[in-house]
Amino acid sequence: MPFVVGIAGGIGSGKTAVSDRFHCLGIEIADADIASRRVVEPGQPALRTIADRFGTDALLGDGNLNRGVLRARVFKDASERRWLESLLHPLINQWIRNTLDAAQSPYAILVNPLMRQRDPRADRILVVDVPEQVQIDRAMARDGVAESQVRAILASQLDRRSRLRLADDVINNDGSLDDLHRAVDGLHERYVRLARLRLTPTTP
Repeated sequence: MPFVVGIAGGIGSGKTAVSDRFHCLGIEIADADIASRRVVEPGQPALRTIADRFGTDALLGDGNLNRGVLRARVFKDASERRWLESLLHPLINQWIRNTLDAAQSPYAILVNPLMRQRDPRADRILVVDVPEQVQIDRAMARDGVAESQVRAILASQLDRRSRLRLADDVINNDGSLDDLHRAVDGLHERYVRLARLRLTPTTP
């Protein structure tokens, strides 16, 4: 497995914009959100299991997962959320492992929005940080959901202070896209150096 940088950040923090920039720099990305979509694509066993539990309302007319319905159900009922996580997390973790093992770039990025403690797969943790109200405004605009739903998601995630305690590096993403790109570019150079150092054998 290559040198791995884990990216953490709450909903609406800009994790995707950060990982997209790393991807533009030639770095391979293992994104838990992408994994969570892949493991419930039509034809995957997990999708049928979800439909069996939540009914046909959990599916769209084309057979894909109705994420809006499922999200509303699980964030209102903690036991349903735990059931869904117990189904999906092992599948997501295996997809991530396969992606990281296949990475050929100098280092790899692991995007994990559910990170609640240091991920043992990551050599370094980068936290994308913004004020909570910015998270709420961005998520509402992006997803077209009510503020109450965004707040429910925030309540289920690691709080901002605890997330920052995990960080080796922090990007404050409350500026422009150019500011964000400059921050990522600087970290990219650092991570390339760190990855090379890990590969350099130590002299006895």
